[in-house]
Amino acid sequence: MDINQRIDAMRNEIIDSTAELVKIRSLEGEAKPGMPFGEDVDKALQCALKMSEKLGFKTVNVDGYAGYAEIGEGEEYVASLGHLDLVPEGDGWMYPPYAAEIHDGKMYGRGTSDDKGPVVACLYALKAIKDSNLPMSKRIRVIFGTNEETGGEDIPYYLKKEKAPVLAFTPDADFPIINGEKGITIFDLVKNFVPCDKDGKVIIESIVGGNAANMVPDYCEAILTCANAEEVKNTVEEFAKDKKYEITVNIEGNKAIIKSIGVSGHGSTPEQGKNAIMQLITCLATLDLRNDEVSDYVKFFDEKVGMEVDGKSFGVYLEDEPSGTLSFNLGKINLNRKSGSTTLNLRYPVTKTLDDMMTPLCTTLGTTGIMMENFSHQEPLYFETDHPLIQKLAKAYSEQMDEEAKFVSIGGGTYAKEMPNTVAFGPTFIGQPSTVHQPNEYIDIEELIRISKIYAYALYELAK
Repeated sequence: MDINQRIDAMRNEIIDSTAELVKIRSLEGEAKPGMPFGEDVDKALQCALKMSEKLGFKTVNVDGYAGYAEIGEGEEYVASLGHLDLVPEGDGWMYPPYAAEIHDGKMYGRGTSDDKGPVVACLYALKAIKDSNLPMSKRIRVIFGTNEETGGEDIPYYLKKEKAPVLAFTPDADFPIINGEKGITIFDLVKNFVPCDKDGKVIIESIVGGNAANMVPDYCEAILTCANAEEVKNTVEEFAKDKKYEITVNIEGNKAIIKSIGVSGHGSTPEQGKNAIMQLITCLATLDLRNDEVSDYVKFFDEKVGMEVDGKSFGVYLEDEPSGTLSFNLGKINLNRKSGSTTLNLRYPVTKTLDDMMTPLCTTLGTTGIMMENFSHQEPLYFETDHPLIQKLAKAYSEQMDEEAKFVSIGGGTYAKEMPNTVAFGPTFIGQPSTVHQPNEYIDIEELIRISKIYAYALYELAK
């Protein structure tokens, strides 16, 4: 019996084990002894470890931060890395989010595809390899992460206790193979304004918009004090009509409340959204603003960002063949007459360096008095297509799917960035919708079985 036949024979067990894990609402909670991320996350970890023991694997609990199931002998090991923690279920579900109900060949529930279903697929892939008595030169480990969604403390702790795999994949993204992930930066551009008592036709009182750095903002609102509010209203409405932006103005005495509606999107693909903050800023820049530091701050972003999503006017444009152009997202703004703070999420190409981006960025800020605060950074991840890890995963995918594996670089960051020698590999197939973090998250049952087969051959390719 070959690996695929063994997977097919375990079909019902794979479905039942996935349902067992999905029924656990493993959201981060209050830390307790041996349970750094709370009782519910620990319940999922214990479930996965007991499941692994029943399948005949060696199991280890890494102090509640992670766990793993393992087969084989040898100094080195290869691995799959998935996580058992969840984002909250939210509203709008057709079926209960923790019941693992199956409808029309799909199992519904939070975690079915991110990452509990894929973790179970990897466990039964490991079982198929074990039962086939295939020769291996390395151990194979299925690693259970527990803090991917909220804090990312799980894998750094794991790496303090365990050495890293020599080759690994995470079933936490898309097929075929994500061999590149852009470098990710998030930071605030902040300025305190010198008080100004001069009169002006239009005085900016406040601008507030956006929810997160890594989201294209879909709403922004400004309050202005106007010498002629009706004139401002007409100017804004003409601008909105000309640009085909959804911007409205309400007049309350000498105040104009301007509301900008955009289209939300992910910060890794800002071109797919419509930035409500930048719509509003480009609109305000056309008004006869008071000559003060508040207006200068707004005009700076109009001039250096506008509606661009690649950083050209800001001077930070970068591009390479594997991953394309830099992604520039202005995600939040909070401005009043005392200070302004704007949050940027810049993602630079995989073959470039942080200095390639930051040197021209600092030049652009120059003598504006705008300061950078709350800076965070993730290095890019990139494997050449001839790297052994990429070639072995490509072989497993191509043989199982009967099609050539393609290599993809993305702007988002996956679990692969947390573990050395790791790339993202599935579980979502090309052309299939992703329901990750959305209401009605599901995994197609046939695809659950198919990914179990792909992961079995992939793990064996890495270990043989």
